[in-house]
Amino acid sequence: MTAAESVVGVVLVSHSAAVAESVAALAAGLAAGGAVAPIAAAGGTADGGLGTNADRIVAAAREVDRGAGVALLVDLGSSVLTVKALLVEGDLPEGARLVDAPFLEGAVAALVAASTGAPLDAVATAATEAYDYRKS
Repeated sequence: MTAAESVVGVVLVSHSAAVAESVAALAAGLAAGGAVAPIAAAGGTADGGLGTNADRIVAAAREVDRGAGVALLVDLGSSVLTVKALLVEGDLPEGARLVDAPFLEGAVAALVAASTGAPLDAVATAATEAYDYRKS
């Protein structure tokens, strides 16, 4: 996969920069074995505190946008509301979508699917199906 290819990008929005960056690193490591789709972390506030920041989310979405859509996975509360507001206002790239999925497992599933060249609908489905992963 080259940077010029049209692939789905993934953005992880968390209240914590460290959490978003760690989950992105884990997902990228687990998706390795070939080309990995673009992934970006958008966590924390501009001053490094806990919270969400619309500018960080927009910048991350633009960074990973390769023309096939952007899957945004969020942790909780205001991250959901912030992404929804950005979608309504049209501030995110065309084809950006909020994906209802567990944050960590969904991030891994989304990135693995995106790295195979799957379209946005399939990436979103893979992430959402992570709700079904049983641990017992």
